[in-house]
Amino acid sequence: MSVLWVALPVALMMASGAVAAFLWVVRSGQLDDLETPPIRILLDDESKSSSTVRTEKSSST
Repeated sequence: MSVLWVALPVALMMASGAVAAFLWVVRSGQLDDLETPPIRILLDDESKSSSTVRTEKSSST
């Protein structure tokens, strides 16, 4: 029973920390756009590969 005097405050602190972290993420805008990042990853692969080819061609000449 005495374990509850330690476990309950620790659990409450961890829960309040998780809520605080969630609120911080929401207020900073990290959860605003959930659809664009996966699309942006696909588009970045094409532009990076073409810039790499240009760099290799210019360095070989």
